[in-house]
Amino acid sequence: MDHERMDALERRIAALEQRGEAGPDAAVEAGTFWALQGLKARTPEPGAVLFTGAVSTPAGAAEWQQGHAVDDLLDEEWAERSAALAALAHPLRLRLLQAIVGGTATAAELGALEGVGTSGQVYHHLGQLVAGGWLAAQGAAATPFPPAGWCPCS
Repeated sequence: MDHERMDALERRIAALEQRGEAGPDAAVEAGTFWALQGLKARTPEPGAVLFTGAVSTPAGAAEWQQGHAVDDLLDEEWAERSAALAALAHPLRLRLLQAIVGGTATAAELGALEGVGTSGQVYHHLGQLVAGGWLAAQGAAATPFPPAGWCPCS
C-alpha cells in the first residue's frame, strides 16, 4: 500500500473516531431543545406536555409519543392516577420493574435477585405493579405494559 493511501485511510479513521467520541448529542447540538421547539410551534397557549421515547432494552423495543394540552391536564381528576403512582411507592417495586425492563422475565428469576424477599413478597409486589398498570401478567412471566409506562410520568 502506498504512503498517500495509508495517510488518507488514517485521516478517515481519525475523523470517524472523532465523530464517535462526540456522542449522539453532537449531531443535534444546535437544536438541543428540538422537541420543545417543535411542540411550541404546534401548540397554542397555554401550552402542552409531551412525553416521547424510543428505547431498545432486553425486554424489547418500544416507541411512544403522548401529548396533552395543559387545559386537559388541569381538567382531569388527578386522584384517579393515585393507584399508578402508589404502585411505584416502594423501592422494591421499582427494583423489580427495572429488572423486568432489563430482561428478567419470570417471577422465579425475580425471586432469585439479592434482597427481594420471599416468593410471596415478590408476587405481592408484582401484583401491585399489575394493579397499577405498570405490568401485564402472562403466566409466570411479567412484561412491561404498556411500553409508554416505562416513563413514570405517563
